[in-house]
Amino acid sequence: MATPKQWFDGARPRTFPNAIAPVVAGTGAAGWLGDAVWWKALLALAVSLSLIVGVNYANDFSDGIRGTDDDRVGPMRLVGSKAAPAVAVRNAAFAAFGLAAVCGLVLALSSAWWLVVVGVVCIAGAWFYTGGTKPYGYAGLGEVAVFVFFGLVAVLGTQFVQAERIDWVGVICAVAVGSYSSAVLVANNLRDIPSDTVSGKNTLAVRLGDTRTRTTHLALVALPSVLSLVLVIATPWALLGLIAAPLAWRANAPVRGGALGPALIPAIAQAGMAMVAWALATAVALFLA
Repeated sequence: MATPKQWFDGARPRTFPNAIAPVVAGTGAAGWLGDAVWWKALLALAVSLSLIVGVNYANDFSDGIRGTDDDRVGPMRLVGSKAAPAVAVRNAAFAAFGLAAVCGLVLALSSAWWLVVVGVVCIAGAWFYTGGTKPYGYAGLGEVAVFVFFGLVAVLGTQFVQAERIDWVGVICAVAVGSYSSAVLVANNLRDIPSDTVSGKNTLAVRLGDTRTRTTHLALVALPSVLSLVLVIATPWALLGLIAAPLAWRANAPVRGGALGPALIPAIAQAGMAMVAWALATAVALFLA
């Protein structure tokens, strides 16, 4: 059986910023409307973290049993490395999804019943990313899903459960966080182009090719800084979001420098740091406003 450290590494902690940043930004957007609710923000964070752990374990399970992870250049996978039985990793994914469902149900009961439907769609999206007979992650739609679920849905959902409405400021925050979140996956898939090509996993990076994938990454990490300038319409404090720009530039450095394989791993971590920095700075700006 895998050690506790291997289970933690299998949850892919480098992706946790993708779960934390949307809740921070969404709470800032709720604060902008004057309706931030701390306990709902914490529940939203529990939902988001549980979903990302669940999707990472589900990805580990599905790719592992398909043999996609037999020759990896990235972090260890539990099933692919045979550190843990496939069924145990699958059950861990289900447990994480179950926790997300319970916390989400509490939020739905305290705000709007139709959020239950949104939650079901999110869990299904997490599982079928690499699960099922026709996983959409193998068809180049992974980045789109990340943008939607960990950008639009997570940020606007967090704003809605607290303020019971959304507005254009929340939408701008959602697009910015979704861009950063997609950039994390783009860097990950750029690193895995050789192995994914061999295994038949046609990610967006495989479809675009090396050069266009690197251009896409630059656009995604640059967009949030542009959106900070747009948010100045709401408050001049939004310029605080520009403190993430140097981190975003560092995140793109290995990508524009032509790095390959493990040398691209820092791009994933730096993009996550830039995303959290942007979300925190923007949330502070919106509360100040």
